[in-house]
Amino acid sequence: MHYLTKEIKFPDVSLASEDGLLAIGGDLSVERLLLAYKNGIFPWYENGQPILWWSPNPRFVLFPEKLKVSKSMRKELTTCGYTVTINKDFKGVINECAKIKREGQADTWITNDMINAYIELHKLGYAKSVEVWENESLIAGCYGIDLGNEVFCGESMFTKKSNASKVGFITFIHNTNYKLIDCQVYTNHLQSLGAEEISRTDFLSYLS
Repeated sequence: MHYLTKEIKFPDVSLASEDGLLAIGGDLSVERLLLAYKNGIFPWYENGQPILWWSPNPRFVLFPEKLKVSKSMRKELTTCGYTVTINKDFKGVINECAKIKREGQADTWITNDMINAYIELHKLGYAKSVEVWENESLIAGCYGIDLGNEVFCGESMFTKKSNASKVGFITFIHNTNYKLIDCQVYTNHLQSLGAEEISRTDFLSYLS
């Protein structure tokens, strides 16, 4: 296992363990986070743990042209009455994502340090949020990283109402020009929308 120092550098992703763990330690500086995402690496750890850096193989992704929208979901999109915005309330979205209880996790992985780091990335134009509103209430949303290379690296999403996060996600994809959405690791929710696994090598080719 590779332990990071103050030097802004990562080992080659081919050195990651079978489950995708590549390195431990370092910090959440803008420079390190941007270098990580440009090389297919992301931080994921819980409170009380050191920072853990991952590069899983295979990688779970969604090609926008393969997005699956069911008949019932198409109806939901036209009748729900929700408003979908981009970058209207990044802080609200990431804080709501941090509150969500997730199966198999004792604590949130979106720590206060993580929140502050991604808010800084947002201020610099690298982190984006999608918000779903019912009247004036934020009921769902997601956030992620945009490196300007036609790839959106999704980080987390939340919802307070059934299908609201899907409304936001689908609307976002329909109104952007990304060629690939990075979903990182498998979830049933995203698989139902058409996400699939590709090799880490193929994923890195899209980043470059």
